[in-house]
Amino acid sequence: MRSDRVKKGLNRVPHRALTYATGVSPALLDKPFIGIASSFTDLVPGHVGMRELERKIEAGIHAGGGVPFTFGVPAICDGIAMGHEGMRYSLPLREVVADVVETVVTAHALDGLILLTNCDKITPGMLMAAARLDIPAIVVTAGPMLSGRLGQKRLSLVADTFEAVGRYQRGEITEDELKTLEMCACPGEGSCQGLYTANTMACVTEAMGMSLSGTGTALAGSAKKKWLAYEAGRRIVELVKNNITARKILTPAAFRNGIRVDMALGGSTNTVLHLTAIAAEAGFTLELDEFDRISASTPQITSIAPNGPYLMEDLEFAGGIPAVLHRLKDALEESLTVDGTGIKGLAEKGKVLDEEVIRPLDKPFRPEGGIAILRGNLAPEGCVIKQAGVSEDMMRFKGRARVFNSEEEVTQALDKGEVKEGDVLVIRYEGPRGGPGMREMLTPTSKIIGMGLSRSVALITDGRFSGGTHGPCVGHVCPEAAEGGPIALIEDGDEIEIDIPARRIHLHVSEEELEKRKSSWEPVRKEVRPGVLSRYARSVGPASRGAVITK
Repeated sequence: MRSDRVKKGLNRVPHRALTYATGVSPALLDKPFIGIASSFTDLVPGHVGMRELERKIEAGIHAGGGVPFTFGVPAICDGIAMGHEGMRYSLPLREVVADVVETVVTAHALDGLILLTNCDKITPGMLMAAARLDIPAIVVTAGPMLSGRLGQKRLSLVADTFEAVGRYQRGEITEDELKTLEMCACPGEGSCQGLYTANTMACVTEAMGMSLSGTGTALAGSAKKKWLAYEAGRRIVELVKNNITARKILTPAAFRNGIRVDMALGGSTNTVLHLTAIAAEAGFTLELDEFDRISASTPQITSIAPNGPYLMEDLEFAGGIPAVLHRLKDALEESLTVDGTGIKGLAEKGKVLDEEVIRPLDKPFRPEGGIAILRGNLAPEGCVIKQAGVSEDMMRFKGRARVFNSEEEVTQALDKGEVKEGDVLVIRYEGPRGGPGMREMLTPTSKIIGMGLSRSVALITDGRFSGGTHGPCVGHVCPEAAEGGPIALIEDGDEIEIDIPARRIHLHVSEEELEKRKSSWEPVRKEVRPGVLSRYARSVGPASRGAVITK
C-alpha cells in the first residue's frame, strides 16, 4: 500500500508515533488509509450539508475495512462571487483545489480518496487531482437544491433573482415582489436548482464513471444522498484492494461518454473548459472539435433550467443519469466505473420514469446537443455557445458591435438603457490572462434576458458564462484580447455575424484593415495586486486548452 511509506519499517518509528497521536491505534496500521477531501464550508449553500455526508463516508470506510482521514479543501460560491472582483478568483480556485488535494495526499501517502464536492470549480478541481495522482478515487457530490416556492409557483436562483433584477428595472415586477423572490428562491442546502455548472459537472462525473450510479442528481439532504455517501466510503476500500486507479476510469472513451451525456442534457458551457483541463491531467489532449462532433450526433433530450421548464429535482424523479444513459446506450462506449460495472451495464439498468422530462431520441427537444463550437476570423482558435439556450430566431444574427473592456462597463450601459436592438455587445479583456481569471458574465446576460433583449441583442466575450446563462451569448473567444486576438481589434460599429448552424462567427472587417489596427494596438492593462491572480495571469494557458496552469 502507498501508506506503507509512513507505516512500515524501523525508520518509520517517528511517523507511527505521530499517527498514533491522531487517535489511530496500532491495530489499524495494516488497513488502507483513505482520505476524505471535504470542501465543507458555511459560506456556500451547496456545501453546508457536508458534515453529515462526511460521517456517512467515514462509516462506509470503516465498514469496508479502511481508516478514514478528513481534510479540508476550499470552496467558493460562484453566485455570491458574481459581478465583482471575487469572480476573478473562481476559475483559479480550480487549480488551487487540485494542488491542495495533491499536496495532502502525497505528503501523507494516502491509499485512496473520497472527493466530497458540489459546486462549480471544486468538482473539476477534485477530478484534476484524481487524474494527476492516479490513485483510487470516488467523487461524492452533495446534490442539487430543492426548488423555491411562492404559492404554487416553483422558483430557481437564476430566473427568480438574477433575471428578476432586469424585470424589476423594466417595471414588470414591484420592489416588494422582488424582495419576496429574494427570500424564497433558495430554500436551503444544495447546488442551485437548474442545469448550471455545478449540476452539469455532477451529472458528467457520474457519466464518466467517477461517481456511484445515481449520485449526480440525488437531492441535497435526502436519505438517498446519505446512502450513496456511505456506499462510496465502503466501495473505495475495494478499489484500493483491486488497484482500480482514477486513470483506469478516466479514459478517452469515458470523456466521450461524459460529453455525450452533457450534450443530451443541454448543460453548461463551462464543461468545455473543465473536461479539457481534466483530460490534460489524465495525460491526453481533448480537442474542442470533439465537443462539436459529439453534439452534432446527440439529440438534446432534456430541457432543464435555464433552457427549459424543468429543474434538477424533475430529472432526479424521472430516473436521473441512469435513465439518460439508458436513452443513449447504443451510442456509449464501454468504460469502467467506480461501481465496478461497465457503463453499458449501468445504462441497461437505467429506467426512464417520465417520458417528457427525459424524452426518447426520436422526440428530442432539439435535434443536436446543447453546445456548439464556432470558428471564424473573430475566433480562429474557437469559441463556445450554449445553443440549447438560444431561440430559433436568434440562431443566425448579424449586428453592430458595441465594445466594452470590462463586465462593469457593459453592466452600466445596460442599467442606463444604452443598449439597443441590433447590438452585439463585445466584452473583452476578461479572458484567463486579461481578466485575469476569466470571469463569468451572468450579471449582464441575466439583465439582457430580464430586460427583454434576448431576441434582439447578442453578446460575445473572451470571458465565460455561468451555467445559468442562456440566449445568444458566445464565450471563450480565443485568442483572447490580452494576447492580441482579433477580439482586441473590434471597433464600435463593426458588423459581426453569428451563424450557429454553420458553426461560424465572422467580423466583417477586411484583413488589411485588421492588420492596420493590429499595428497600432496596445493591450489594456488591468491593475492586479500581487498574489494568486498575478501568478495565475503569468502562467495560465488559453481557454481553448482548458485555461490550465502551464506545467
